[in-house]
Amino acid sequence: MTQTKSTSNLSQWFQRLLAAVVLAGQVIFHLVSGKIHRRNTIEQMALVGPDSLFIALLTASFVGMVFTIQVAREFLNFGAGSAVGGVLAIALARELAPVLTAIVLAGRVGSAFAAEIGTMQVTEQIDALYILKTDPIDYLVIPRVLACCLMLPVLTLLSFATGMIAGMFIATNFYPISQTVFLDSVRTLVETWDLIAALIKALCFGGLIGIIGCSWGLTTTGGAKGVGQSTTTAVVTSLLAIFTFNFFLSWLMFRGMGSGVF
Repeated sequence: MTQTKSTSNLSQWFQRLLAAVVLAGQVIFHLVSGKIHRRNTIEQMALVGPDSLFIALLTASFVGMVFTIQVAREFLNFGAGSAVGGVLAIALARELAPVLTAIVLAGRVGSAFAAEIGTMQVTEQIDALYILKTDPIDYLVIPRVLACCLMLPVLTLLSFATGMIAGMFIATNFYPISQTVFLDSVRTLVETWDLIAALIKALCFGGLIGIIGCSWGLTTTGGAKGVGQSTTTAVVTSLLAIFTFNFFLSWLMFRGMGSGVF
């Protein structure tokens, strides 16, 4: 009986994942048609951006400090203390800043999307939109997807800068690494493409978070219990999608480039 239930849950998850893929296609089609609800988009950008800024920067600062603590000691032992700043910058730009910021957003914003739209679905407010001749994709989904796609790259850049400042604070105050050596290492090792790659990743992750959160909300059934399950599953699915796409994006962007450090 337990195995049958697990199989049913897995089948339902794949069905909802397919619905999310279909929703992504509908969003692209509507965007090409120029159907954008500007006021809703601005409201959602405020939710995704400024309201998520503090927790994103706090996460980035501690990640930058911890990474510097782990790297500085080992690099100094090998006589490569001058590369600490550059290694931190590469790690933040290529992986840590876009991925961790996306994870924060998936937990905070993706869950909110699934819960809000899921509640509207089970209380038949979505049906009311159809009666009023309002397309939920134009009114609810596209503003949220656009907000994630536009604000996540901005949050990623701010997280990168915050992580670098926090890492430099640790390197210059707790290890024999001067600020000049730290910054020279960053300028030497980090390329413009590293920051562009971070923005591309953030844009893709933002789209994933918005689409999955909205899709899981629109496919919610079962009342309040269903809303809770949709919220949890939307976050888990968003995290899986972020990690999966991060692998393929990293493979496409950085394979075969050789070493950027030595």
